[in-house]
Amino acid sequence: MQLLKKKDSKETLFAVASIRALLIDMINKANSGHPGMALDATPAMVALFRDHLVADPSDPKWINRDRLVFSSGHVSALLYSMLHVSGYALSLDDLKNFRQLGSLTPGHPEVTLTPGVDATSGPLGQGIAQAVGMAIAEKAVAAQYPNSGKFFGHYTYVLCGDGCLEEGISHEAISLAGHYRLNKLILLADLNTSTLDGPTSDSEDSNLKLRFLAENWNVIEVQNGDSVEEMSAAIAKAKKETTFPSVILFHTVIGKGSKNEGSCKTHGSPLGEEDGAYAKKSYGYDEPPFTVKEEVYALFESTFKARGQKAHEAYNEAKKVYASYHPEEMKRFDDAFEGKFENYLPASRDYGELKAEATRASSGKFLERLYASCPFTFGGSADVAGSTKTNIKGSVMFSPTHPEGRDVHFGIREFGMASAVNGILLHGGLLPYCALFFVFTDYCKPAIRMAAMEEIPSIFLFTHDSLAVGEDGATHEPIEHLAALRAIPNLQVIRPADAKETEGAWKLAVKSKKTPTALILSRQNLPILEETSEKAVEKGGYLVRKVDNAALTILATGSEVSLALDAAKILEGQKILVNVVSMPCLERFLALDEKEQDAILCLPRDKCVSLEMGSTFGWGDLAKFHIGVDTYGASGKDKDVLAHFGFTKEEVAKKVASFLK
Repeated sequence: MQLLKKKDSKETLFAVASIRALLIDMINKANSGHPGMALDATPAMVALFRDHLVADPSDPKWINRDRLVFSSGHVSALLYSMLHVSGYALSLDDLKNFRQLGSLTPGHPEVTLTPGVDATSGPLGQGIAQAVGMAIAEKAVAAQYPNSGKFFGHYTYVLCGDGCLEEGISHEAISLAGHYRLNKLILLADLNTSTLDGPTSDSEDSNLKLRFLAENWNVIEVQNGDSVEEMSAAIAKAKKETTFPSVILFHTVIGKGSKNEGSCKTHGSPLGEEDGAYAKKSYGYDEPPFTVKEEVYALFESTFKARGQKAHEAYNEAKKVYASYHPEEMKRFDDAFEGKFENYLPASRDYGELKAEATRASSGKFLERLYASCPFTFGGSADVAGSTKTNIKGSVMFSPTHPEGRDVHFGIREFGMASAVNGILLHGGLLPYCALFFVFTDYCKPAIRMAAMEEIPSIFLFTHDSLAVGEDGATHEPIEHLAALRAIPNLQVIRPADAKETEGAWKLAVKSKKTPTALILSRQNLPILEETSEKAVEKGGYLVRKVDNAALTILATGSEVSLALDAAKILEGQKILVNVVSMPCLERFLALDEKEQDAILCLPRDKCVSLEMGSTFGWGDLAKFHIGVDTYGASGKDKDVLAHFGFTKEEVAKKVASFLK
């Protein structure tokens, strides 16, 4: 489509030049950074902040602000410069400390650190997927409260480059956004025809316009991305879209103003003093380093800041009026955005005469009760709802025609799904989860890591947790996956032994504030053990069998806890006494003080045995002896596969006895 062309004013051009000069100074002082895209995308960001973005720098976490995600996280110098001139709590000294240890301006944006940053980004493409999650949340939250449009509703903006659009996760996220008709999502795609290694044409020649049209997006193209007015007009046009998400494909020259503009040489290396001065001169800018004129601050104070404060005040007033008509709904709204999910936990389950149950089924039954008690529960699976037991009876599917639905069909998009859940949590107002087979954590591990880094309590349900997958064979039997997840800092990995521990694990996940949870669940039925405890899961490990004069202590997780108890009985008949510890969550156990750990283990660690159907890697700090699997699995009936790998009570007893010799 054609947009009316209007020349940028001198005031606007000076603001663009000032911001470009500022980020050149930041990168030069750090002697590290990415000036290329930061320079060419500056006009787009000036247009967004000056004319459109609604946020309040005095309250960066205001609920109804527009969200802005830099999926191209390496362009952080531009984001920090914009936040500084727009009134956020980032000083010139903070900018001078760009990329320095302990600064508020790290190399890539971090949501836990810098005011005004809405998502941690860096690995290309995840920002797009998290923004899709934010837009899903905006649509879902708005639909869950009657007449919410009187006080709630905002846009989600995301900046990306050619690199983000090459990443596989971008395809998953873009497809999902189009399917859900997220019309308040606006993607600004900077097409500077360059990547780190050379021209984009060396690795990519797809027709982006047709790609987005095929995925149900509204497409706007700006040939002159260096024009603030043309970019502003494009954003205004995108905001009028009532059905589809919008992408603005704007064409730029990488490293604008540099002697090497248009070249990949400007992508990830500082311009240096000489070329930096040359670039500033090309903008008509002649001020000392780190100089921002009062007129630049004034421009954004009279536009961005004034607009945000006015909108924030209007929100507060509208919310008061809404609360007077809908007090119960407003109470729920506040609880949801304050993350008070523990107030909506269901009552504990009555196990009655239940003898055995797969922990995936136990999880599904808890989830059904959570749906009934907690109206913020929102999630689904990667096309395996029946297998992961996340198909909630009577639930309404989230869709363009039913945005109030809470059952989400993410499709076969594991990485995009997990990253979108992170975005939903970053937005707030919902308790999201997602589910898939455990072996496919390989497809979404970067998003799990991101949740841990962002300190958000995402809930990941992983079923089919062991060799007991059986006939599907080695490709679907997780081996190294527990060790891989346990290696992620600030992630609690919980593998419950039975229905009671599953209940406890779910409640810990719902109560968590800054730590994501991976629930590792069985496909096969597991006995309900008299010795287990819902409450004891909190400690991560606890005794389920203690005997006097024990020779060894077996540490087991998940389905192997009942196996350990059965083996212990065999050993007792052989006059060999052993303790058994259920260890559903190593992270929580290792967080206990050493004295409490020792009391649970009962014996020194050189008299402990780990028992787990997976890699023995990672158990060395807790046990000297190990019964596990350090090869790949096999295809066959589950009982045959378990017997083949020695996971029968007789074989376990034999191995434990051998350790005493």
